[in-house]
Formats: sequence, structure tokens, C-alpha cells
Amino acid sequence: MVHTSLDKITSLQKNPANIRNLCILAHVDHGKTTLADCLVASNGIISSRLAGKLRYLDSREDEQIRGITMKSSAISLHYREGDEDYLLNLIDSPGHVDFSSEVSTAVRLCDGAIVVVDAVEGVCPQTQVVLRQAWLENIRPVLVINKIDRLILELKLTPQEAYGHLQKILEQVNAVTGSLFTSKVLEEQAEKTKEEEGSETQTEDQVYDWSAGLEEADDSHLYFSPDQGNVVFASAIDGWGLSIQHFAHIYSQKMGINAGVLLKTLWGDFYLNAKAKKIMKGAQAKGKKPVFVQLVLDNIWSLYDAVVTRRDKEKVEKVVASLGVKVTARDSRHSDPKVLLSAICSQWLPVSHAVLSMVCRKLPSPLDIAAERVEKLMSVGVRRFDTLPERTQELKNAFLQCSSNENAPVIVFVSKMFAVDTTALPQNRQKPLTQEEIAQRREVARKRHAERMAASGPQDQQDKSLHGRPEEPSKDETETGVLEESTPGEAEEKRETFIAFARVYSGVVKKGQRIFILGPKYDPAQGLTMLPEGCSASDGLPEVPHLSCCSIENVYLLMGRELEEQGEVPSGNVLGIKGLEEFVLKSATLSTSPACPPFTPLNFEASPIVRVAIEPKHPSEMPKLVRGMRLLNQADPCAEVLIQETGEHVLVTAGEVHLQRCLDDLKDRFAKIEISASKPIIPFRETVVRPPKVDMVNEDLGKQQKVAIIHQQVKEEGSHGFSSETLHVDTSGLVTLTTPNKLATVSVRAIPLPPEVSRLLEDSSALIRTLEQVNMSLKEGRNVDISVRTLEAIADLKAQLGSMLQGRKWRNAVDYIWAFGPRRCGPNILLNNVEGYQRPSLWQCLCREDKSGELEAQARLIRELDNSIVSGFQLATLSGPMCEEPLMGVCFSIERWDIQSSKFPNQHNSAEEIATSGDALGASKAPENTDASAQSQGKCRQEASSADRYGPVSGQLIAAMKEACRHAFQAQPQRLMAAMYTCEIMATADVLGRVYGVLGKREGRVLHEEMKEGTDMFIIKAVLPVAESFGFADEIRKRTSGLASPQLVFSHWEVISSDPYWVPTTEEEYLHFGEKADSTNQALKYMNAVRRRKGLFVEEKIVEHAEKQRTLSKNK
Repeated sequence: MVHTSLDKITSLQKNPANIRNLCILAHVDHGKTTLADCLVASNGIISSRLAGKLRYLDSREDEQIRGITMKSSAISLHYREGDEDYLLNLIDSPGHVDFSSEVSTAVRLCDGAIVVVDAVEGVCPQTQVVLRQAWLENIRPVLVINKIDRLILELKLTPQEAYGHLQKILEQVNAVTGSLFTSKVLEEQAEKTKEEEGSETQTEDQVYDWSAGLEEADDSHLYFSPDQGNVVFASAIDGWGLSIQHFAHIYSQKMGINAGVLLKTLWGDFYLNAKAKKIMKGAQAKGKKPVFVQLVLDNIWSLYDAVVTRRDKEKVEKVVASLGVKVTARDSRHSDPKVLLSAICSQWLPVSHAVLSMVCRKLPSPLDIAAERVEKLMSVGVRRFDTLPERTQELKNAFLQCSSNENAPVIVFVSKMFAVDTTALPQNRQKPLTQEEIAQRREVARKRHAERMAASGPQDQQDKSLHGRPEEPSKDETETGVLEESTPGEAEEKRETFIAFARVYSGVVKKGQRIFILGPKYDPAQGLTMLPEGCSASDGLPEVPHLSCCSIENVYLLMGRELEEQGEVPSGNVLGIKGLEEFVLKSATLSTSPACPPFTPLNFEASPIVRVAIEPKHPSEMPKLVRGMRLLNQADPCAEVLIQETGEHVLVTAGEVHLQRCLDDLKDRFAKIEISASKPIIPFRETVVRPPKVDMVNEDLGKQQKVAIIHQQVKEEGSHGFSSETLHVDTSGLVTLTTPNKLATVSVRAIPLPPEVSRLLEDSSALIRTLEQVNMSLKEGRNVDISVRTLEAIADLKAQLGSMLQGRKWRNAVDYIWAFGPRRCGPNILLNNVEGYQRPSLWQCLCREDKSGELEAQARLIRELDNSIVSGFQLATLSGPMCEEPLMGVCFSIERWDIQSSKFPNQHNSAEEIATSGDALGASKAPENTDASAQSQGKCRQEASSADRYGPVSGQLIAAMKEACRHAFQAQPQRLMAAMYTCEIMATADVLGRVYGVLGKREGRVLHEEMKEGTDMFIIKAVLPVAESFGFADEIRKRTSGLASPQLVFSHWEVISSDPYWVPTTEEEYLHFGEKADSTNQALKYMNAVRRRKGLFVEEKIVEHAEKQRTLSKNK
């Protein structure tokens, strides 16, 4: 096809009804980029011969080397369907689990998606993930079942078997879609039921029918079926693809059967009765060939048989003649039969035609955006659409109309920032010179040369005259001279320019336009009250939180590896924007209207878990590293960059491949220095468990012995600066600790939380953070407007916690929750079991009842140090005693909190008073002070010295609370929690044993294995500690000769069963493990590795003076 001009694409951009914004989604190695190559080749951008080999949209060097896509890239294509011209903005996305954040950035900008599934491997883990991402963003998918050639050449299936296999793949894909749909309907039904419960009184005999909503809901448009026209069967590497519609059209002319009838019967349990020339039902029952096999698959199988398998020249010639395709002599003589096959198929059934016509017919245009999707995009966090200001709600119409009028508000969403070399920008690209420019440059170069000759000494002139006339400057010299002059010789490094990857939802984006940038926390209600009505971004405006203004420097058309400059881009299009790098970190919402809310954040499936500390090889280059890491953080949607308390610069990534890519980018593009990265920093969590009932050899433990172990452990641990007078540990694990000034005493007990409570708290961290913000506002006396949905979510969380915390020791525990931690939203709980201390409930926003009288006065009296207790708890949960890692699943119950009120309220009411009295005491110690002044302050010093020399009471209480929590934690059986990956491996039966061997060696645990129907492949699902996962994928591939490849996704935290402090105590344990008990303890190994990395004390024996071992033969 002829290459489409930029002017043509620009004109097509103005008709949103014929625009299709789509992305290609699939599991890794299912053929996304090969399919994209075929579609790009249809526009004449690359040769059709190179489609599948070039991988045009994989523009990075490491993408080409590894053979996988690592970043999403866009290209605009032109397609003509009938009389209509369509503009297709195609985004190719990665399939590797480490780069699933790139999929999120692509999906947000699209209205539809092509889901590609390998015909052999079927639905894989990442296929399910991308289908869920498409579902969450409300975009419509179509299906391409790719690599059909593998069924013929690798699995050697017959057409009948292949048909059955394809049916199963369709069932698998539809099962995933069906489960997503079912969960949505049930959620809506549950909400309706709740509303009805609120409005009507329920009778006791009422029965809930959960299936009622499912029966009423229409799901016919959801599923993939060839007769609906949303499925294409293809082999992108061989260049062919087919849809039912194409064959229905061909056979309706040949056989004289109505095309509509063929369309309904080509796929399904129908067979062709040749005698009656009728299509009849019941092919399977009667043992007949289905119509699809007879009319479609048999033809493709016979073509492969003739061209690839048997290489039958005569038959090939007949096929070519009957199909009416032209094959060059070069292709027919080629030694590789696939070249001839590709030449025939690409003319007979071009994959680009099948896929693009399906896209134009089945995927929605920007005008067809669903109102539900718009409301979802505009409702950030806990805010509902109907609670937004009226002017904000009116913007919904701008979305739905997708208007490009002058008065339409501009609304743009930036999904990511990507870096390009400054020299690759269109304005910096070297343009071909005209004849006039070349002549002009030559003249300038001659003049400069003449001036140089005149300036040189007469001796040089004489020397040159001996060799003949002065040489004329060559063409190269003229051009380089002028270029040097035009670009001043500053030895400036090549800078990276950041381009925003964005989509226009409304209005027209123009070069030089002033626009508002809305931060994720921007509140349109607050913005509208602070800004004058009818204001624009070009006016001088007052400062509004999370709102800034900037100018758009340039807008670009994204064409894969290249950018094309444009003056303006109308609504409904994907574009690149220059000039936002100082204002946008990763993603943002842009608008000319301050009433526009920020869009909901992107749904990232993979959370960053792998951490490394980075430092430059040469310390003097530290500023370059800091700048490089800042640029990397902006360029990668998933990577996180942070500086730890230790001063280390830490990079957090989603996995091993992602980490390697980030390090390469940092070294070669952003920092451009030599760097050294530490070994991966493995995250762990610390927790407590119930005291075990049996010892390590499954013998019953006695109660007295258990108490002895607790005493021994606390004695060994010491008290870290607190004397034994201030610390007391009860046999039940209750720790009582007094502050050094003897003014306050706290008693704390550590209790393990049920695992489901820990999971709930971890999943609800955002909601708990919101709850904490609401409580802080109420405490400060500010009125907070909370949406009904937030209150419902908080009430639901409280109810779930209440149902999970059952039993005598948890009675009414939910009402007594004091705080969550660490960082006030973590998976640990602080319980208030102090007698007589009625503090305001954590759930006060659910029932805002005013406390009155004595209770409120008491709460106000103690509340000054209430915060110190919480702060001590936060510090204790942030770094536990085992290896300074955060705690998880621990409940600290405060059972006593005494303050000597006779001294405390009068003398030490606040931290400021104590600090000033401390300063006064410090000043009184100066040598200039007279004896008289010392005597006058003597009494005061005697009374206050017990308190003041230890600092403010609030600080002492924080330290005491922290140490009490740590000791209470140590008084219980301690365990380490490891981060776990779920690991899915596809392998053949031959290499199954080797896969199990690698998993076993790395502490992996196989959950289940199943054989994939119709293939010899096994799917193994296992869990693997993150600590053991580095190099796992490479080792699996080496051991199985590349026949097995794992997918690792972070799953959960799991308690390591072994006790890191275990020593043999019973006679049976001594007999079984020996006196040293030096068998490998996995938890101790992990704990010591973390302690060693953090510079903490590690108890280990080092051999200083070793003797050579004497063998038996030498002893004789």
C-alpha cells in the first residue's frame, strides 16, 4: 500500500466518527509486535517482507536483543473500508508481567483493544490480567487467535482436531470475561439490596436470590464468537488472517447460499449436505465435518501441506492459479518454503485487512464513549460523580460530544512521560539542503578560508606557493565549517527531552496554548471558589493547591520510532506534548477549565517489589546520579526512586527484567556514568504467632517450660537502656515499663492478629488513610464533607473487622481500636484496654456524637500525651526488634497507662514548659552564675531534676511506649514473614522433573499442576519467596533448554514457619538435632542477612585459628 502522507492523517484527525483508538494486549510472546508489523506494513511504512522480522515498534536496542516489548509505543495508520477512510491510532503494549504498568498507560488512552491469544498456549496468566485491565477501563475488546500455523506444523493436528482446540480457546477467553461480568452484576445487585433494606422493613422469611440480577442482565454483546465478527484467526508471521465474514462473502457467490445464512452457520455445530445443497444442524452427533472445517480449515491445511510439508510444485501452481494471486519467480525458487507461503497468503488472506476491517466495524469511536466510563474517570478516590460541583458535572457533556469547537473546553489526560533524544525531535532533525543553500554555504566557507589564509604568516604563504595554488575547501569541509558556526561549540551533553503520551478528550490542543495542570489531589470545588468565574490559564491567578499553569511548547503525531510536528490536534486523538516535563511527574490531567476534576489514577497490576541501592563508581559523580534517577523516575510509570534513612539511593522496580532495563537506562541515557548496584534489597516483615503446642520433634510442650523460655529470652535480649527497675515482664507476656522520670507507666501485651485481618488491613490501607484524615479534621474542629460511599466503605470495614475478630479475647475490640500502624494505615492495631480512659472512637465519623461533661474534660486532660502513645506505637511497628523491618499482623493492647497526676499537670503540662525549664537549669549551671542564684534555684532543681534531666515527658513516653511494644513483641514467639511470588510455569512432560528440582532448591512450593487440554504442556502453579527468585527465570531456562519459562507476580506475605531464635530445650530435641543444632535455619539465614546489610549486630561464630583435619589413615 502507498505510504500515507502527514497531510492526509491531519485531515482524518478532524473526523472523530472515523477514528479508532486501540491497543494490542496479550501474554508475552503471543505475537503482538509481529501483528503490529503486519498492520504497519499495510500503510507502506515498512516492507511486507520484513513484517514480523523487523519488529518496527520495538525501537529500543534491548527490546530487539531480548525479543520482547518493554514499553508501549503508538503509531497512526490509515485504512480504507468501502467508501470510508479511517484513522487508527494503534498502541503496541508489552506482555511481560514486569511491564504491566505500560499496559495500564496504553489502555487508559484507548476505546478498544485487540486481545491476541496464542493458538497453542491458549489463555495464559497475563491474558487474564489484560482482559481484567480492559474491563476495569470499560474498553471493548476484539480477539485475534494467532499462530494457527503452529497447530499445523508443530502439533500436527488435523483440521477437525484444530477446530475442537480453537473452540476450547474461545471458551477459556469467554470464561474470563464471564467471571468479570458476573462479579460486576453481583456487586450492583448487592448495592440495590442494601438500598431496599434501608427503605423497606424486611420480613424474617425473606430469601435472597443472588442469581436474579444475572438472569436480567444482558451479556450477549460481551462474548467472543466468530459469527459476531469479533474474532479473527491468524498467523501473523505468515501474513494471513481470516474472519467468518470474508469466507461467507466468497462462498455465497460460489455456492449460491445467502451470505446471512452462511454467516450464522460457518461457525458452530453445522454441516454441509452436498446432495441437498443445504446446511444442516448436528454435525457432531452425526459424525460429519463442521462447515468451518470443510470450507475454511481444509483449504488452509492443504495449502500448508503443498507448500511447506511436501513442497509439491505442481499443486502449488494449481493453488496459485485458482486463487488468482501473483508469485514472483524469486519467491517460488526460494529455499525457505515459508517465503513462498507468505507471498501466497499475504495476497489471498491479508491479515491486515481481516484485523483492520474488524476493528473499524466492531470497536467504538471516541464519539461512542460510554457515560459510565466518563463518570468513572471523573470520580476520583472516594468522591461520587453526583457529589461533584455542577460546573464539573456539566463537563460530562463535553466528553460525550468529543467536540473540537473553539469554545469547547480542552480536556487532556497524560498517561505517562517518555524520554526521546533531543536530536530526534522533528525541529532538530537534519533536513536535506536545496541547491541555493549548498551554494550559499560554499561561498561562506570560501570567504572564511580566504580570511584564514590572509591571517596566517607570510612564511606559510610562501611554503604553500611552493606546492602550487591554495587548495579549495572540499564539500565536506564547507558543510562542517558552517555547521560548527551555526551550533556554538559548547561541550554540552545530549539532553533527553520528555514528551507526554496523551489523549485529547475534548477541545483542540494547540501549540503555545496556556493550560491548567490538575494534580491528583486537586479539588474542583475548592478551585472554583478560589478562582474568579470565567478565568483562563493565561490570566494572572491566585495560588490554588494542586493547580498549576503551563504553556504547550509543541504537539506531535506519534509514528512509532519517529515524531511528526503538528500545529494543533483535535479531540479524540492520541498525541505527544512537549513542554510538560517541569510540571508532570508521571501522569496528569490537563484542562482549560478549573472545574475539570483530575482523572482517577491508573490501575497498576504489578506492584514494585525489587529494591537495589545505587551509587556511582566515582563519588564525585553523585550529582549526576541524583539527576539521572530523577529523570528515570519520570520516564518509567512503575519505577520508584527514594532515599532511605541511611542515605542510600534506592531504586524500586517490578521485577528482574524491569530492574535490568532501569539500570541500563540510568547508565546509558539519564546519568551517563558508571554505577554500581547492590544486591537486591529483599523486603521482610516481622510478626508474632501463638505459642506452639508441640516442639520441633512433635512432642507436647509443658506450660512451665514455655514460661522458662520466655524468661530466658527476655533476659538475653536486655532492655536497651532501660534499667531492670523500670521493666517488668509477666509470665503471660504482659510488659510493664516506667519512664525514667517515674512519672508514667505503661503495660503492653502483644497479640497475633488472625491472618485474614492482616490481609484486610493491608488491602484497605487507602481507606484507613482517609479515615485518619477525617479524624484529624474532626479533632481540629474542622467540618468535613464526607461522601456517602466513603462512609459506607468505612462502615463495611468496621463490620468486616468485627466479624473476623471473634472470641472472648476480642470482645468489642473493634470499638477500642486506638490507631493503625505503621504510618497510621498499616496492618497492625493498637487497642485501648486502659480502665477508665474513654477516648473518642476511631469510628467517630460514623456516629458524630458529642462527648459531654466529665468524660470530655478527662479526654482533653490526657489527650496531650495521647499522641505520644500513638507515636511510640508507630515507631515500634515501623522497625521491629528482629531485624528493624516493619511489623505485620500484630495487635498491641495497652492494659495500663498511669500518670502521676499530682506532679504532672502542674509542673509538666506541656513539652514547651519542660523544655524551657530544662534550658533554665542548663543556664544555671554556667560558671558566671553566683552562689546566691544557685541557692535560689536549688529547691526548683531538686523537685524537677527527676523529670527534666531526661527531657520532655512526651518524648520519654514515646520512647517508653516504643520499648514496651518491642519487649511485648519479644515476649511472644517471633517469626519472620517473606514476600512471595506466585509462579506459573508452562513446560512439557520431558522437563517437568527439572522444573521441580529448581523449585525445590529455591524453597518453592508447588500448589497444583494440570495438563493443558489438547497439548502435551503442563501448567505448574507454585509459590516462591522473592528472596530466592533472582536468577530463577534464567536457571529454569538453562535447565530445561528453553522449554519452560516462568511468570512471577507478587502475591502475598507468608510466615516462615521456623523460629529464628530456636535452640534445643527438650531431651528429644537434643537427641534429634544435637547440642549445637547447627542444621540450616532459613529464617535465621534471612534475618542475619538483613541485619548484616543494615550494620546491626549479628551473632555468628568465626573460625580464627583452624587446624588441618586429620584423616584416619594418618591417625594410624
